[in-house]
Amino acid sequence: MTANGNGELSIEELRERYRIEREKRLRSDGVKQYAELKGEYQELDVDTYADPSFTRDPITEDTHVVVVGGGFAGMLTAINLTKQGVTDFRIVEKAGDFGGTWYWNRYPGCMCDVESYTYLPMLEATGYMPTERYASASEIFEYCKLLGQTFDLYPHALFQTVITGAEWDDGSGKWIVTTSRGDRITTKFVVVAGGILHKPKLPGIPGITEYQGKMFHTSHWDYDYTGGSPKEPMDKLAGKRVGIVGTGATAVQAVPQLAKTAEELYVFQRTPSAVGERNNAPTDVEWFKGLQPGWQAERIENFTHAVTGVQPEQDLVHDGWTEVMWVNTQKACDDPEEAAALERSDFETMEKLRRRVDTIVEDPETAAKLKPYYGKNCKRVCFHDEYLPAFNQPNVHLVDTDGKGVQQITATGAVVDGVEYPLDCLIFASGFETNTDYDGRVGFDPVGRDGISLSERWSEGARTLHGILSGGFPNFFIISFLQAGFGTNFVHFLGKSAEHVAEVIVRCDEEDIATIEATPEAEDEWLMVLYGTAAGAATYSASCTPGYYNSEQGEVDAKGARNLVYAGSLLDYAGYLERWRETDDLPGALITRAG
Repeated sequence: MTANGNGELSIEELRERYRIEREKRLRSDGVKQYAELKGEYQELDVDTYADPSFTRDPITEDTHVVVVGGGFAGMLTAINLTKQGVTDFRIVEKAGDFGGTWYWNRYPGCMCDVESYTYLPMLEATGYMPTERYASASEIFEYCKLLGQTFDLYPHALFQTVITGAEWDDGSGKWIVTTSRGDRITTKFVVVAGGILHKPKLPGIPGITEYQGKMFHTSHWDYDYTGGSPKEPMDKLAGKRVGIVGTGATAVQAVPQLAKTAEELYVFQRTPSAVGERNNAPTDVEWFKGLQPGWQAERIENFTHAVTGVQPEQDLVHDGWTEVMWVNTQKACDDPEEAAALERSDFETMEKLRRRVDTIVEDPETAAKLKPYYGKNCKRVCFHDEYLPAFNQPNVHLVDTDGKGVQQITATGAVVDGVEYPLDCLIFASGFETNTDYDGRVGFDPVGRDGISLSERWSEGARTLHGILSGGFPNFFIISFLQAGFGTNFVHFLGKSAEHVAEVIVRCDEEDIATIEATPEAEDEWLMVLYGTAAGAATYSASCTPGYYNSEQGEVDAKGARNLVYAGSLLDYAGYLERWRETDDLPGALITRAG
């Protein structure tokens, strides 16, 4: 990094460094570089937490609502339905319990990077006090079970069950849902709340299926092999050479724990993460007891304002997130002076994070490789107090691939730049599918009116109203980031979406609405709204290194141009939903009425 004569940041040279780092990572295969956990990788997608001997008789029944997914989105939808008197519903969940991503992700060190007081929903309703400011995955999973118990969701749940099909029957005005357990459920409404962090992906590295050592994805952690637990040392790794592929949010949390017991730990890095201070601490009991009714909703909105550049009078959360994201540096602006100021602000924020590396990592060469050269909105910023210090340990080795990734997997290890690293265990911290076709991510392809599947209707990209209703699919609700909101606190988005879906279902019941779906015109109008918010983010994203935020910088075709998120504030997106619900005629909805 260089500076001008005044010791200030050299904007021109930073731009050039960012450009170089971006271009060396560009790949022609984009998101196709990853492989699904199926076929030859199927053995990596086994639920090691559920009882493998579980069986039950098939169910044939009629219910009012089928909710697909038992994570926060599905649970909050069911809770909102229950609060409004709708108790005739089923929750169908692949896993063995509630929790969604917090059921699957039990890797060592796993925790939420958003403070628990704003992330965990409905704390006032349950009366639960998080033990720490940033809760561990184990605590969040237990809280999910508490939600299920508090709102009596367990009798409605079908666990270890996968939806295999959902087909609209125009004659009965019902959906026919089938499952892997032989169930046949008819229902008026279907809510797909599959989440975005539940379908693991693997890097499609040549030779990966030839590896003869132990291999698993972080979301399917094998404690039988490593020993220990999410909170106990992995004693069976003593004497083992362990490799972990990936240096994103998952690896940032797992690496320090692996470093404690592995004989040798090799961290394979394509792109370094920006890692700020976490400063976790136990909850101040007296402070928590003194919170006034309504405190959580206020705190959640305050946080969302702060991290989207809409500065509240008082930053109630005041943590790494609000400090880093206080200024919205990716907004579109026509004033050259303002644009220059935003660019400098972004550079200064990232430079502060780069300087932090130098204060912690003792070896200058390693420190240089751990510094991120891209904008703060290009990837999710990480916060951790043990990740960078781990590289000072003699058994921890950073294998920087200079943006290329692991070259090859052999029967005995991983190859980078022609050098093979022998490994006893290979762990993939490679994330989850977020940019693939929607039907592939949720695991089934719904069939709507006239026998047309969702994949057919969306063959040229998603078509929705608010990301929730789609034409040709009556009474079919989607909770996903696709053409919908997004935010640092994703549960805030899920809560707003779940509330919206439940209220629309109840309104349909109260007003004798037989079917509701989006009109083609409304879908096109919503797409124009999405394009209107995307201008600044799209320009910013184009300068970023590849990642899941920008579909690995793959070529954007007509389909990809429709598969975008609402790039404005999450609160603005929620405002669209609220205003729409307040109208008398629900504009943009094609409605038929009973009788």
